Amino acid sequence: GFPVFAWKGESEDDFWWCIDRCVNVEGWQPNMILDDGGDLTHWIYKKYPNMFKKIKGIVEESVTGVHSCGILIFFFSFFLSLKRTTDMMFGGKQVVVCGYGEVGKGCCAALKAMGSIVYVTEIDPICALQACMDGFRLVKLNEVIRQVDIVITCTGNKNVVTREHLDRMKNSCIVCNMGHSNTEIDVASLRTPELTWERVRSQVDHVIWPDGKRIVLLAEGRLLNLSCSTVPTFVLSITATTQALALIELYNAPEGRYKQDVYLLPKKMDEYVASLHLPTFDAHLTELTDEQAKYLGLNKNGPFKPNYYRC
Repeated sequence: GFPVFAWKGESEDDFWWCIDRCVNVEGWQPNMILDDGGDLTHWIYKKYPNMFKKIKGIVEESVTGVHSCGILIFFFSFFLSLKRTTDMMFGGKQVVVCGYGEVGKGCCAALKAMGSIVYVTEIDPICALQACMDGFRLVKLNEVIRQVDIVITCTGNKNVVTREHLDRMKNSCIVCNMGHSNTEIDVASLRTPELTWERVRSQVDHVIWPDGKRIVLLAEGRLLNLSCSTVPTFVLSITATTQALALIELYNAPEGRYKQDVYLLPKKMDEYVASLHLPTFDAHLTELTDEQAKYLGLNKNGPFKPNYYRC
């Protein structure tokens, strides 16, 4: 096998070097790509575009892409990360969560369970309405930035928290990212001579303004749950099984089944992965009768939901 490269605390340059070492192997040509977040695909496209001539397909999973049952996953990973890095009490704290997709919903659920006062920002009226119906106050970031104790980005976008926002935050405000890579918080704007960086402990920096105000930046704006905690092995088992099945499907697919396009995992495959993990809970599925299946217009063995359905 090939060596795997990565280490805690690696720099941006180190990160891309590691990916290059996994790809740039003399006499070796991949025929499939298994990716998480799109970085490997991006690097091959940028540096070794000729490799794509022999690549049959790409399997990709992403925090900010399609992520089934993301609420459950992010409830645990977000909760553990924030508790581990801050050691603070969350009851009564004012928190703004930017984005109410699968990740944002999980973060808000965790915060609500801990007794926090939660605000949500959204650009999508449907997600915004969901946040309101779940009992969260929908605001613009500018409206609450001076008063909140914690800012969490979960949008998948870039420059959601700008230098202007950072300048207006109150003393000791905690800033962290649960969204896309390190693009959501404009961390680069903080690396200027008038601001002082103080490393408090691993993954925790104080950024200090000339007047003494400081914000607490976690994981330098990188994904908090990947930098500061681990994902439960059970969740990893589900995602790894799903990706392995997707790889097998792509590799064995006859010519013409898949065009040059992006495909969601077929619902039947999602259901199969779920069924493989049910015995862990000693769970027993109810089976449809022939009459019930006919009434619903379903095959007794699934799929039970349309492809667009998300849990």
